[in-house]
Amino acid sequence: MTESATAVDARERRRARVSHQITVQAQRLTDAHGVDGFTMDDLARAAGVSRRTLFNYFDSKVDAILGRKPDLPEDALATFRAGGPTGDLVTDMAGLAEMLISSQTLTREEALLSRRVLEVERLLEASHARMAEWTDEFVALVAEREGTGEDDPRARIAVAVFIALLDISLDRFVAGPADADFATTYAEILTTTRALMAPAAGA
Repeated sequence: MTESATAVDARERRRARVSHQITVQAQRLTDAHGVDGFTMDDLARAAGVSRRTLFNYFDSKVDAILGRKPDLPEDALATFRAGGPTGDLVTDMAGLAEMLISSQTLTREEALLSRRVLEVERLLEASHARMAEWTDEFVALVAEREGTGEDDPRARIAVAVFIALLDISLDRFVAGPADADFATTYAEILTTTRALMAPAAGA
């Protein structure tokens, strides 16, 4: 018997919640004691999980601090690869970004903590390496959708803009009012970008 979609969704939500919980605690321990100042056993206790569960989620301390790579539903990726849902690349990439953001439960305190912790040189290098890997995967996704090679500069430019908007949104979210949320902040940045890039009236 196949597993129901509801059961799969519930399991994925639980994995995302536990993963986030572990990463926040890993970053708090790093902020207080440094990368080498705590053990995986310390992290398991702080996160309220068993050592076995911890290693089911992350292979190493650095992986736990960085958190898991963002995931998108396979059906959404399939729709994107096929040129949907709207047929406009920028709009559809924005839709993927909104999906990523809505799946996060990032608070301002957690965003500030993550930024502070990832300034440690060892973690910064690991974070850059992971971002480069994720960027290459996304460039390949865009190139597949557009029917071009991965060396086509348009795919890399599109992904670079996509990442820059997320980064700008995060900066604004962290510096914004206490009642702001990341998804709303991103939507505002996207609207501003569209207005900036739109052709001038009568041009």
